[in-house]
Amino acid sequence: MMKIIESPREAMQGFHRIIPTGEKVRYIDHLLRTGFDTVEIGSIVSPVAVPNMADSLEVLGQLDLSGITTNRMFLAANTRGAEILAGIDGITHISYPFSFSPAFQKMNVNATVEQSLDTVKLISSLCEKSGKQAVIYISMAFGNPYGDPWNIDMLAEWIGKLHQSGIRIIPLSNVSVETGAAMIREVFSTLVPMFPDVEFGLHLHTGNQGWYEKVHAAYTSGCRRFDGVINGLGGCPMAGKEMLGNLKTQNLLEFASKEKLALMLDRETFNEDCRAARELFAA
Repeated sequence: MMKIIESPREAMQGFHRIIPTGEKVRYIDHLLRTGFDTVEIGSIVSPVAVPNMADSLEVLGQLDLSGITTNRMFLAANTRGAEILAGIDGITHISYPFSFSPAFQKMNVNATVEQSLDTVKLISSLCEKSGKQAVIYISMAFGNPYGDPWNIDMLAEWIGKLHQSGIRIIPLSNVSVETGAAMIREVFSTLVPMFPDVEFGLHLHTGNQGWYEKVHAAYTSGCRRFDGVINGLGGCPMAGKEMLGNLKTQNLLEFASKEKLALMLDRETFNEDCRAARELFAA
């Protein structure tokens, strides 16, 4: 079994055109009926820094959630955002981008690592009280291009702190530096046995070359949760470096097919998603 998390947020956040709210609603409504495990709808972040996310709550309020079983995830960049999201019934998961890289964490969410850990603890508490699940992403999980110290022991130490805070879903991301299959395999094969009750995921920023080996390395090392974006659009606009695109969702479906893995996706509906994405992001 393989979980696929589709992120229109990633596709939209750095797009050069401001996408009208109604277009976002129509696109995400369709994604929610495809059979993804989770759709990441939007985020509460600075509208100045990420203008395409300024209407995220409005988009959420206009979605047709009747009969929807797909999880709905929303990203919070600070405690105030998390408190707002905790009170909204239509959201099932609250995510937060954590990093033990001081340089990146300051750049990404304007906080220290210690302040970010406090935010994680608050999100964990809010989710427990509101019946939601916390999803804490670790940026720079496969190395650090900003000159901050990094090694797998440090990574494991910080995951231990997240675990102590009650976090059980932890996707790993590279954000702004390409990583290879060997590093992905080493990281997951180290962490998965150490934290057997954690659902680790792969949120991979990558070009299209070598994607199969990277996904295969994660899967065979115990990862079952994979983030994707149709057509590989998007990236992190706060990285301070040239944006890497996202792993294509189409590639994940190809991997699942070759490996004969079960997916709950409706392939015909997914093909319609792909056509809608080409139209939405054409301009």
